Amino acid sequence: MNLLGIDIGGSGMKGALVNAETGEMLTERFRVPTPSSKKPEDMSKVIKKIVDHFEYDGPVGCGFPTIVKNGVCTSPGNLHKSWVGVNIDELFTKATGHEFTVLNDADAAGYASMNYGIGKGKEGFVLFITVGTGLGSGAFYNGKLLPNFELGQIPYKKYSKIEDWASSRAKENEDLSYDKWGKRFNKFLSIVELLVNPDLMIVGGGISKKWNQFEHRITIDTKVLKAELMNHAGIIGPAVACLHEKHHGHLQL
Repeated sequence: MNLLGIDIGGSGMKGALVNAETGEMLTERFRVPTPSSKKPEDMSKVIKKIVDHFEYDGPVGCGFPTIVKNGVCTSPGNLHKSWVGVNIDELFTKATGHEFTVLNDADAAGYASMNYGIGKGKEGFVLFITVGTGLGSGAFYNGKLLPNFELGQIPYKKYSKIEDWASSRAKENEDLSYDKWGKRFNKFLSIVELLVNPDLMIVGGGISKKWNQFEHRITIDTKVLKAELMNHAGIIGPAVACLHEKHHGHLQL
């Protein structure tokens, strides 16, 4: 079964067709810049453009860069404040004529890892951490999503949230070496370990490509693994998530 996955980011909106059985991307990514307004109506037009590009007929999975509760945006994140309270599922369905399943982008990327990547077959409580502009987190228990674990929002010292201190953006803004940044990231992981005590943590996002430059700084007791799907997880994850969500956590292929 082939599915369309869409990854919405602050700068670009990307889509591709995905083989639901293997997690393999079947097409090149089609990317359209995120409208500068970052408002619902303008972004829904881009979503329609992406769907139309693939001449696709079927359900669509979409990763969204804010907190999403039952399809509704509850926080604007880096988008326009008018997103708050919008039912994203309904908005995109109306704009395209296709059934949409929209979920937080970190949750979506976690789906990719848990179904096709290093998380496949891992039982117990697994946290998928995405490192980028912020610190995203997707939580899974025996492979089933526990939505909206926003662990990057934990307050820390003088910062309103710990992702302002330990994300890729913080590393770049303060020109930190991987060694110094890795020490901060390990502190974040140690707090998460203390709070929720997972069985496994998986780290994804662009910075995971430099894993060997900071791995030595990760000293927590919980096992920590590098995600393998890299940048495509944001498209692959939502595609398979639309099947998971539709069938209440049981993947139907």
